[in-house]
Amino acid sequence: MGRAGAATRRRLALGTAVLSAAALLAVAAPQEAQAATGCAGRKVRTLHFATGSVLVHKRGGYVCAVTVPEKPGTKRQMSVSVRARGGRAVVDSGRFAYRAGPVTVHAGKRCVWVTGKVSKSSVNSGWILC
Repeated sequence: MGRAGAATRRRLALGTAVLSAAALLAVAAPQEAQAATGCAGRKVRTLHFATGSVLVHKRGGYVCAVTVPEKPGTKRQMSVSVRARGGRAVVDSGRFAYRAGPVTVHAGKRCVWVTGKVSKSSVNSGWILC
């Protein structure tokens, strides 16, 4: 086939490689999101506040939350908590650089109360996901 045939084969191989990479990224994206937060399930809420956000995920009857700072990388006081109505709060608190949590509770069909804090700024959800 000569030069024209070799060039066509290279283009086809490149096209196949690009499609394969795109397919791998599409499959890996949900897993990367879970790895970033540590929570399984789909994100159902984001609670924003001055120094960060609380990401709330739900899967089945379980609710999971993580507090992430607006500017990660520097250790500072952070916390996150989730409490199902009628239950005790599950809390992660300390000096972290990238996130507090994840914390998970089994809520079933009960409402949950989520809180998050980075430095002196905080947020609470009130009763949600009822």
